[in-house]
Amino acid sequence: MDAFLRGLPKAELHLHIEGTLEPELLFALARKNGVALPFANVEEAREAYAFHDLQSFLDIYYAGMSVLRTVDDYRELTLAYLARAADDGVRHAEIFFDPQAHTERGVSFETVIEGLELGLEEGRRAGVGSKLILCFLRHLSAEQAETALAQAARHQELITAVGLDSSERDHPPSKFEEVFKRARDQGYRAVAHAGEEGPPDYIRQALDLLHVERIDHGVRCLEDPELTERLIAERIPLTVCPLSNVKLRVFDALADHNLHELLQRGLHVTINSDDPAYFGGYIGDNFVQVQQALGLPRADLVQLARYSLEATFLEEAERAVLLDELDRYVREAGGPGDPTE
Repeated sequence: MDAFLRGLPKAELHLHIEGTLEPELLFALARKNGVALPFANVEEAREAYAFHDLQSFLDIYYAGMSVLRTVDDYRELTLAYLARAADDGVRHAEIFFDPQAHTERGVSFETVIEGLELGLEEGRRAGVGSKLILCFLRHLSAEQAETALAQAARHQELITAVGLDSSERDHPPSKFEEVFKRARDQGYRAVAHAGEEGPPDYIRQALDLLHVERIDHGVRCLEDPELTERLIAERIPLTVCPLSNVKLRVFDALADHNLHELLQRGLHVTINSDDPAYFGGYIGDNFVQVQQALGLPRADLVQLARYSLEATFLEEAERAVLLDELDRYVREAGGPGDPTE
């Protein structure tokens, strides 16, 4: 089962590239760039990755990315993620990046996006498709988000969508209504983190005010039956991150996660890894551990992979190619989930 799940053709739709910075690369880049770290060694860094909420994670997350300085740093970071993604059956990744977290410490927008694109282009040649999503940091002001959007203008052909991430509590989607409208008018697609730490109403605001096409996380939707039915009826994908949810205490244990209930209710759930270097697992680990903890049948896991491919921002013909690959993979493996059944 583990090998089947890791090989299952899938898309990853909720992945922060800065959150793939493994301690080994963190220390290598720190030495190269002369950056002092608050950890003595790799082991001490890993031990520090114990969080009690989203903010305690973000404090370490933003400190860690201080080692990223050059075009090659961002390229190397991207390639390291894509190699792991390929091993986990990822055929297409739609990757978040946080330009404000870099530009506010003196790294240019151009440095960030050039390095990311170099890595993504190498990944495409190796068989992993990708798109970039520019995320606004919600703990910063809407005016600062406007600045990030303006900086992106010269690179718009490299960016597919805008998103909203960072600390959800006390930062409602409504705060960013105008900048999202401007981004959509410029041709960007839209997604947003909502319903992780924040209440179900943040999901509703993301839909009604930001006009997003996917909800990142969204696990608290079940607290609002009317909202849940709307998500089902409108087929809004939820990019759920099970290991992240446990690490950040959204759920006490993976066995308590509501992913199976979300799926049974008819919500379009996808499995993703969020910030895997910090949360103990990439997308393959999420699939394997969810199956073990929740006892999901193979047909459900195939459906989760199918939903991920259907929820991409690919053109219809490109999406169809990946869905055909999924069907072939399952058919050749035989058993539950076989599209010929």
